[in-house]
Amino acid sequence: MHEPNPLRSWELCPDFPSITADHVMPAMQHVIATSSAELEALEQAAPRTWHGLLVPLERLTDRVARAWGVATHLHNVKNCDAMRQAYAQAQPLVVEFHNRLGQSRPVYDALLALRDSPDFSTFSQALQRTISLLIRDAALQGVGLSPEDRERFNAISQELAELSTRFTNNVLDATQAYALTLTQKDEVAGLPEDSLRLAASMARARGQENATAENGPWCVTLDLPSFLSFMQHASRRDLRENVYRAYITRAASGDTDNLPHIRRILKLRRELAALLGFENFADVSLERKMAPNVDSIKTLLRTIQDAATDQALNDLIELGELARAAGQSDDIQPWDVMYWAERVKEQRFGLRDELIRPYFPLPAILKGLFDLIENLFAVRIEAGAEVPTWHADVTYYRVKNSDGLEIAGFYLDPYARPEEKRGGAWMDELYGRSTVCAPRGHAVRLPIAYVNCNQRPALDDAPSLMSFQEVTTLFHEFGHALQHMLTTVDHGFVAGISNIEWDAVELPSQFMENWCYHLQTLTGLARHYRTGEPMAAELLDQLLETRTFRAGSNALRQVCFALTDLTLHTADPDTLDPMDTAQRIAREILPLPPLPEDRFLCSFSHIFAGGYAAGYYSYKWAEVLSADAFGAFVDAGLEDPARRQDTGLRFRNTVLALGGSRHPMDIFRLFRGREPDPRALLRQEGLLPTNKDN
Repeated sequence: MHEPNPLRSWELCPDFPSITADHVMPAMQHVIATSSAELEALEQAAPRTWHGLLVPLERLTDRVARAWGVATHLHNVKNCDAMRQAYAQAQPLVVEFHNRLGQSRPVYDALLALRDSPDFSTFSQALQRTISLLIRDAALQGVGLSPEDRERFNAISQELAELSTRFTNNVLDATQAYALTLTQKDEVAGLPEDSLRLAASMARARGQENATAENGPWCVTLDLPSFLSFMQHASRRDLRENVYRAYITRAASGDTDNLPHIRRILKLRRELAALLGFENFADVSLERKMAPNVDSIKTLLRTIQDAATDQALNDLIELGELARAAGQSDDIQPWDVMYWAERVKEQRFGLRDELIRPYFPLPAILKGLFDLIENLFAVRIEAGAEVPTWHADVTYYRVKNSDGLEIAGFYLDPYARPEEKRGGAWMDELYGRSTVCAPRGHAVRLPIAYVNCNQRPALDDAPSLMSFQEVTTLFHEFGHALQHMLTTVDHGFVAGISNIEWDAVELPSQFMENWCYHLQTLTGLARHYRTGEPMAAELLDQLLETRTFRAGSNALRQVCFALTDLTLHTADPDTLDPMDTAQRIAREILPLPPLPEDRFLCSFSHIFAGGYAAGYYSYKWAEVLSADAFGAFVDAGLEDPARRQDTGLRFRNTVLALGGSRHPMDIFRLFRGREPDPRALLRQEGLLPTNKDN
């Protein structure tokens, strides 16, 4: 008798330590075969009731999603050659299954019959929206295409999935391939103690077992914690240039060159759009977004650009003046920006990284975050150690209502592991809330999330000490997790983060970041890891002031990325040079143009390997929603606990609870009582002149 396959033979939580790359292909073959057989039976029966159609449809979709979700997660956090190979081998089967499902004419006709039946108006809003979205998605998956066009559509889908995986792996490999080993103390001049400790630990991880923070050798990598700490603090300008040039040319040459993949991806996306009857891929992308069209997005981005440009120019002038005063005769170059920005911050606010980090130890930040969530949304978070995880640093937590009833759970994987874990921070789901997919003996399946960050681990005798940016990142990812976990929708297709329009999905995440800039919350968070002393009031005030520090420069950078993304996905790829396009847009928007050899597109995973193709603008779009949503708490009175919790519960019962069961604009109106106001964001970022306050 065969041993059960741990990738598919689990019910509540996978036994992560026992899953290997060898399990991926057999598990995916099995679940896809089972679900495909159920799909055929469903097509033959072609039921015309929601229960007869949607219940089996959700179950057979969920079976594949659960197994593939775990395989994808392990590919992201335990990447190795064997896992890569297994993932690449199984991926075509998954794409083929989803195309087969999305292109099922009998299922599509049954959905149309349901939508057009007299009963439709009696269905719940969640059910009505489920049916409408499944119809929309089937159309976007080519259900209406001729057999020849459908064959081509499926071939394109397969190739795009493969290219996206290759793109990710190239970025990971190129990031890992670079390491600058430094042996002389003058080479690490300017680096604070915790950065030296990080650099020594990087050296030890690369075989220099005797490396110490004091005497080296020290290793600088392109992994974000290492890269940022070096660019912000290293006073050796030549070495900053070396590291910077390596960073902006990642995955842009040799075996890991992503440029051919970028060209091919853009060409295939354009062809896919044409098959579906759209002019370009941006129009396809917007079918699943809140924004009505490309012009409306450009209008918002230009509004932000106009408001931010003068401030961004002033930011650059300020850096140049400080650099000259400190003896740098050359003009500011891109490898100088982070270094001198950090010096301006120290001068203006008295803030230095090594002053701040000791007040933000991860355990205390988690406690503060959980207390805030409990206070706002009336839930409790408790560690539950008995669940198996994929790494010793990962913790599982249970989420309970104030009455003690368990409603959700999440895994937290906080630290960078450049050798196996992809960069950045992200939230994903193990599975979502659903009554149809409830385990045996349960009325409903409770949602479980993954929260992944890439901060520096605990070093020597200190816990993980976080930068303020890492704190806001953690809050951000928790916003996503809360929307997944606090849903009250029972239909899996629209529960939690499922089927929320992509440009609205960042609302709760950016909303949570706002609390990091709320004095009372920040005061509770910031306590010294050794003494427990709160951060001095003066430091706290200065930290809050940093919210608008370089707001103009930061806004223009996001506008530049968003417009580059839109241009790449609206232009004709046959006449387009992606690098020239990115360079041209950057020169039009940014006060400091990029280097001619800048190849940031080659590591722009968001749009070439993530879900942000023709959707990078979503960050800014959702920032408008989140700034205005936070305005409701400001209006209610942030320091009034009762009114704050009333507003928090209203936010929970609308934005967090309703998931994809209604259009996000309707949900926003339910919470705020009106449509969002773009000026809320400009005010929050200090980009509106003070005399133009409303």
